[in-house]
Amino acid sequence: MADLANIRVEWDVDLAIVTVDRQEKLNALNAEVVREIGEVFTSLRDDDTVRGVILTGAGQKAFVAGADIGELATMNSVTGVRVSRDGQDVFRAIERFPKPVLAAVGGYALGGGCELALACHMRIASDKARFGLPEVGLGIIPGYGGTIRLARLIGLGRAIELTLTGDMIDASRAYALGLVSSVVAPDALMDEAKVLLRKVTKNGPLAIRMALESIYRGLDTATAEALDFESSLFGLLASTDDMREGMEAFLEKRKPDFKGQ
Repeated sequence: MADLANIRVEWDVDLAIVTVDRQEKLNALNAEVVREIGEVFTSLRDDDTVRGVILTGAGQKAFVAGADIGELATMNSVTGVRVSRDGQDVFRAIERFPKPVLAAVGGYALGGGCELALACHMRIASDKARFGLPEVGLGIIPGYGGTIRLARLIGLGRAIELTLTGDMIDASRAYALGLVSSVVAPDALMDEAKVLLRKVTKNGPLAIRMALESIYRGLDTATAEALDFESSLFGLLASTDDMREGMEAFLEKRKPDFKGQ
């Protein structure tokens, strides 16, 4: 992760805090930023000291206020496909990350920024956050997975409305739609994000990883196949030291000491 120009990575014990820091452009995504996000998550994936990731944006105004329109304006039909697929690959890697990823949204999450938040496993927002997919107003559509993930998260009808109108919604509306799990004061955002993520990371890391695998596999397969996959993961976990530790701790009325084994 050397020589990152637009991303900061900080640590709070076993949590990695990944910050998109391009404040002069409201943290807007361009090819370099997308590439750096991908590099960071590739590195964190193989780091056994990382139990969870908080993804956020620098400053008070924006999480990520969309894509860099100046860069997008130069696209043609060939480069447009490449731009979309490059972003999709990075966002897919976040979605399939084996450790929990929480988006802490403190300001504008528009276009590609909204899609970035959607790729995370969970989302928490400050009451200053704003969400939207305004691409149709530019004559394009969301290209980083937004047309798929938004519908899966909040339902088809509401996703169609937000995508086709390009409307921006506030944090309370996002909470009502199920887009975020909670809304907090801006100065409490990071503290609350850490509290929520640690409620997850205190649990068995292998169980967390396989729960995520089962959830996302289930979205892409028929019910019978998804149930078979769930059973296989359930059986695998039954052979782990973490399962034995978790159940022994429950019976002994103590906190488990999971090792990820």
